[in-house]
Amino acid sequence: MEITNLQKQVDDWIQTVGVRYFNELTNMAMLTEEVGEVSRIIARRYGEQSEKDSDKLKDLGEELADVLFVTLCLANQTGTDLQEAFDKKMKLKTERDAGRHQNNKKLKP
Repeated sequence: MEITNLQKQVDDWIQTVGVRYFNELTNMAMLTEEVGEVSRIIARRYGEQSEKDSDKLKDLGEELADVLFVTLCLANQTGTDLQEAFDKKMKLKTERDAGRHQNNKKLKP
């Protein structure tokens, strides 16, 4: 699914179920909270911190989806076309990094 469709799906949900968008500052705080939840899972499941029993039940995909949802909300309420921005970013990274990673000795097996 294209990002444009995801933005519309979130906007439709906000208009019909969510009543209205939280303001941008609230959504930014919520995004920070959601990223923190992703960080906690990654640090414990894949990092060196021990994973508590309560953490083992956390669904990384669900937490990443929360990050995506709030990001889409912020994009919608700030008039940002994420599809356009993502395509532009991929083009920039592709041009800038062509050969960069292949030539990085630190990434060689």
